[in-house]
Amino acid sequence: MSLEANKALARRIWDDVFNDRNLASAEELVAPDAVNYEAPPGIDSRGPQSLRAIVTWLTSVVPDHHTAIDQVIAEGDLVVLQTTFSGTQQGAMMGVAPTGRRFAQRQVHIVRIRDGKAVEHWAIRDDLGMLQQLGALPTPVAHDAAGAGVSSTPERRT
Repeated sequence: MSLEANKALARRIWDDVFNDRNLASAEELVAPDAVNYEAPPGIDSRGPQSLRAIVTWLTSVVPDHHTAIDQVIAEGDLVVLQTTFSGTQQGAMMGVAPTGRRFAQRQVHIVRIRDGKAVEHWAIRDDLGMLQQLGALPTPVAHDAAGAGVSSTPERRT
């Protein structure tokens, strides 16, 4: 497949399956022997069933979740997506009881594509920032030269 075709396939995973909740598309996009190295504990890490289970779980804890695809880069059989995952926490996740708070989490996903299907997935997520937004962890406060407290949370660049 071309780099553009690989990028389009990776985009469909987030657009069709995560955002549109079209779980049936997982069969078309993910190989039966694919490995998701980022599957949460208790969720199968193999094949399209892993993707379906993750989206089902996410929808149960963050019913309004949406993933914005900010950037897509491809090289060889790898596609890298920089995304922003956002929503309102309505169920327990990562040991945090439901807060009803909205959050936005920056993520980077790496997908290996072979024969027109995703075969491996890795991710880097800003879990610390998400937990701070949910109120589960304190947000550090830095002090300027005059000793006044200023937020150490970086402003998001667009």
